This record gives sequence, C-alpha cells and structure tokens, in this order.
Amino acid sequence: MSQTITGNPPRIGITMGDAAGIGPEIVLKSLASGAVKARCIVIGDAKQLGSVFVGSSHPSSGIGSIAIHDLKNLPENVPIGIDSPVTGKAAAENIIAAVELWKDGKIDAICTAPISKKAINMAGYEFPGHTEMLAELTGTEKFAMSFFAGELRVVLLSTHYSLRDAIAMVEKARIAELIRFTDEEMTRLLGRRPKIAVAGLNPHASEDGKFGTEERDEIIPAVEACRSDAIGVSGPYSPDTIFLRGSRGEFDVIVAMYHDQATIAVKSISFGHGVNVTLGLPFVRTSVDHGTAYDIAGKGVADASSMTVAINLAAELAKAKG
Repeated sequence: MSQTITGNPPRIGITMGDAAGIGPEIVLKSLASGAVKARCIVIGDAKQLGSVFVGSSHPSSGIGSIAIHDLKNLPENVPIGIDSPVTGKAAAENIIAAVELWKDGKIDAICTAPISKKAINMAGYEFPGHTEMLAELTGTEKFAMSFFAGELRVVLLSTHYSLRDAIAMVEKARIAELIRFTDEEMTRLLGRRPKIAVAGLNPHASEDGKFGTEERDEIIPAVEACRSDAIGVSGPYSPDTIFLRGSRGEFDVIVAMYHDQATIAVKSISFGHGVNVTLGLPFVRTSVDHGTAYDIAGKGVADASSMTVAINLAAELAKAKG
C-alpha cells in the first residue's frame, strides 16, 4: 500500500524494543527524520531513550515533539550488546503497556522495535516472539505472521520452529485454514479480494512427486478446497521463483510453507524496506524486518529505514482499517 495519510493521522504506539540493541536508536532516528506521517508515542524508558545517539538534540516526528509513555523500567547502567533478563523484562513490559494503551483508546496501532527472544525468555516470558505474546495479551486465537515489502506480501504457515517441525506442519487442513484466513485479512486491509499464490515445499514444487509428496498429498488438495469456496488462490508454485513474481505484482500475497522460505526472499529482495505485519489481531501491528543487531548497538550507526517504513505502514493500515 502507498496511500497518503490525510486528515487526522492515526496514533501509533511505538515500543522501543530491547534497550541492549538498536531499537531505541532507530525509533528516535525515524522520528527525527521528518519522514514519519503519524502521531506517535514511544513506549519505554525515557531516561534510556534520552541517552541514545540520534544526531539531533530535539528529535521531532514532523507533527510535534516526541511523546514518551515513560515506564521507568530500566536501571542506570543498561548492559549493551548482550542478552539480559533486565532488558528482556523491560522489553516485555513495553509490549504489555502498548496493549493497555490500545485498550484504553489512547493509540490506534502498535509498531514494535526489535526484541531479543532469548532476553524475554530469560526474564520469564515464555513466548517465541512478539506475535505470540500479542496474541495472548489480546485473547487472539487465530493469527499469522506476514511480511509486506512493496508489492511483495507473504503470509507464513509456521514461524519460529525447527525445519523438521515446520515440515511436519505442512498439512491440508492447516494450509486451507491459512488460505481462508489470508483471504479474509487481506480483503479487509487491501479493500478488495486478493489474488493468492501458494508456494510449494519441495524443489520445483516436487515436479509431480519426483522430489517429495507434500504438494500432491497436502498442498494441492488445500488449494483446490479453497478454490471451491470462490477464493482466488492458485499453486503450488516453485518456491525458487514465486517470490520474485510476487515482488513484480503478479500476485497480491503469497502463502509460504515455513519461516525462512518467506524471510530469505523478503530480506533478499527488500531488506530495510520490509515490514512484519501480524494478521488477526484486533489492532494493526507492524515491526521492522530485522533483529536487535547487538554488534552495532550503542554506536549510532544503525539504519532506521525499516523502522520508518514500519511506522508509516502501521498508519496506512490503521487508516484503511478505520
């Protein structure tokens, strides 16, 4: 989507992410750039945000001075560049606070800076990532991870699982459910019924069973079942070409069979411009397409482009969702 936000811009709550990583830096750099087209409130520790290098002593979103929902949840000396329960706990608390702000009607959408899954687990929050945590906080049972990168939009059948476990999840019922869910969610977000492509699992989508049976036994029956429901879906397509075709606008969205099948394609084609979008939540939630980047944390050299795109997409989708 690329619509211009007019009228009263949506209110976006931005969680600052793990303080040991680049989250605080990219959030403030984005808001200092003047490229953000939304009313924003940063959720986190104001003292930590104030200590971050942003190249400007008075960063501004272009709409007004930065508003901070200060949780005061970090100590004086924050360990930078490493996983710790201290920053993990604060990162989780930022997410919880964002959901509470939405419930109170104070924000319209949430945009999240990167967290460390290991750090939040060290702090006692047993979630594999943002997606699952947000789903539990909102009582959402049906949700999916997706990525938007210009014309390329991808929805994932499975997320943070071992490859062995992810392959075991390639089942007709699960695939058909995701196709139907994708049709519903994308219709709402795009304002029209989407053209959906389904990626195969095996090389060349198995070439009629030469390189595996998952296409024949699970994926094709799921696609055919959904087509009988008048959903505009086709496939399975060879996974080594379908994502390029999607990036060229041939399809509105691609259903990928596992995490890295989707994210390698998205990051190779559009790194720095891709956005993680959680489908199924009662609000719009977007995030950057990268991690905490501990190796460059605290050096002031992080690229904030994905954060800027994520904030603006949150505003666009929130506006479209109404």
